[in-house]
Parts: sequence; C-alpha cells; structure tokens
Amino acid sequence: MKRREIAAGIGAATLLAGTAMAQDASPPPMIGAITEVPGIRVGHFTETRRPTGCTVILAEEGAVAGADVRGAAPGTRETDLLDPSNLVEKVHAVLLSGGSAFGLDAATGVMRWLEEKGIGFAAGPARVPIVPAAVLFDLAVGDHRIRPDAAAGFAACEAASADAPAEGSVGAGTGATVGKLYGMARAMKGGIGTASVRVGAITVGAIVAVNAVGDVIDPRTGKVLAGARDAEGRRPFGTTEAVLRGELPPPMQAGMATTIGVVATDAVLTKAQCRRLAGAGHDGLARSIDPIHTMSDGDTIFALATGKSGLPGNMMALGAIVPHVMAAAVQRAVRAAKAVGGSPPGMSELD
Repeated sequence: MKRREIAAGIGAATLLAGTAMAQDASPPPMIGAITEVPGIRVGHFTETRRPTGCTVILAEEGAVAGADVRGAAPGTRETDLLDPSNLVEKVHAVLLSGGSAFGLDAATGVMRWLEEKGIGFAAGPARVPIVPAAVLFDLAVGDHRIRPDAAAGFAACEAASADAPAEGSVGAGTGATVGKLYGMARAMKGGIGTASVRVGAITVGAIVAVNAVGDVIDPRTGKVLAGARDAEGRRPFGTTEAVLRGELPPPMQAGMATTIGVVATDAVLTKAQCRRLAGAGHDGLARSIDPIHTMSDGDTIFALATGKSGLPGNMMALGAIVPHVMAAAVQRAVRAAKAVGGSPPGMSELD
C-alpha cells in the first residue's frame, strides 16, 4: 500500500486556526449542493451561546428513504422504520444534530413544523410527519448544558431553502471536530459540507456533518486536510501511520465523535435500493476519513429518493457516483470550517 503523503510546510497559525491544511491541493471535483436534487430543501440552526446546532433536510412531498448505521456508538431516531420490510415508504425530513442524544429532541420541532403544514403519514385522524434523525457528540466544546432542542429544529425548518446551504461551522457542523484519537488538544475543526453532480438526467447530492475520530484526507493525493496534530500542535502527523509506528492512543470514551449525513437523488428507487445507496455513502466516508467507523463514532448515513426525475435509478451507476459525491462533501466540510469561540485548546481564534 502506498504510504499517504502528509501535508507539510504549513505555518503554525494556519494549524491553530483549525482550518484545512492542504491549501495547495486542487479542489474536489464535485460542485453544487444537495439542494440541486429536486424536492430537497435544507435549513440550518446555529446556536449562538456555544458551538452547536442542527440541520434539517426537508422532503415535504415525501421521499423514499433508507439508512445505514456503521459506527459503534450511534444516536438515532426512526432508523428501524426505514427497514425495507417495514410499513412506511416515505419520510418528510431528516434531521442532523449536535448535542449527542440530547439533540434528538430537535426532531420534535421538525415534526411540529411539518404538522402545522399538514404534512405527514395518514394515520387515522392524524397526519404523522416521519422524521428520522441522527446526532453527533459535540458536548466537549463549550457549555455541554446548551444543546439543540425542539425550538432549534423548528427554527431550522423556518430557515430551509432550495438555495445552496452554508458550509463549515454552521448547523450540525458548528461544534464538530476531527482528528481526536490523541485527544481534543491535538484535534482540529470539522464542519458540514455538501456536494452534488448531475449525470445524464439524474442528480445525486450529499450533505455531511464531519465530526470524526479520524483524519480527513484527500483520497486523490492521500494528503491530510485536517486531523490530529503532533504534540507541539504544529503539523498533522497521520493518525493511522502513528498507530502503525506503535504510538498507541490513550483510551477514548465511546460516543465522543460521529459523522452523520444524507445522500439524495431524484431517481425513482425502492426502500431496499435506498438502503444500498446509504451504504455507498459510507464508502465515501471510508475514502476520505481515516480511521472511520471506530468504537467512538456513531457514523450514520441516510438516503433519500425524491423520484422527481421520473426515471428508475441505475444502481450500478449510483453506487459508483455516491462515494465520490460524499467524499467531496467531507472535504468541503473541513475546508470551509472556521475556528469558533469555545473551541478546544489549539483551535482558538487568531488575533
């Protein structure tokens, strides 16, 4: 296996800012946003009292959905409902949130917003909005008692738009960090990123909140874009290479990280096909985050198919496209991330 190159020669100030380091690397090939997929809108809520927030991906007309949970410490809601053998075919939104398990409360606000619009699954006298959700751990950044709640989820819906959403330190990516295997003091900022591509008559998009134990790498060059830094905090040193050299990390508490996201397409898909598409999204994580799916991550990917193109999805083609789009979204997340107040040592704002 070819050893990854490590980005070098970057000034300490850039590292301390917690931003992506391979500034000379060419940009990811995927451009656009998940909102390029017809039928998808995105809204952020960013908490001002500490670095945290939530992001809602709305599919108000309903979208066939699937999910794939790979991390060992997930925090999720309504993922069992998405099993292909279960009743409900479509969801109306997906929520990505900070705040660890507390952040699942924000999905209640999304449900309330959809209910007020008369959107939901017909169940007797009521319409029940279907809102799967996943959370990431950002409680180590700032006051852990402040986390997204139902009001935050409602506010994210109010802010939703078909325009390209903001990236970096916003919404569910506000308190995200990466490269935590050797402790938060040597970590860097993560964030939220999005990308899309149109192939023929089909559009594929992704959005992801990157809060990984591992390093974010450019899969084309192997360079570390953001991740664990050396003991002096001056440069990245490559987490996996350090472990292979015998530099074993200290024990980590489970659930201290997690990367969560959504892939979407306007192709017509079944629930089973959406589940496979979510799995392909994890392939994109594996290409751009190293290590991935650790015992301290709860990595979860949802897949949405709006069917707006009216065309059946070619699963071989979609399976090839989705990992590239997801990997591009991961890279964009850390490239757009900014240091924020309350960040861990080594990630403070520049004077």
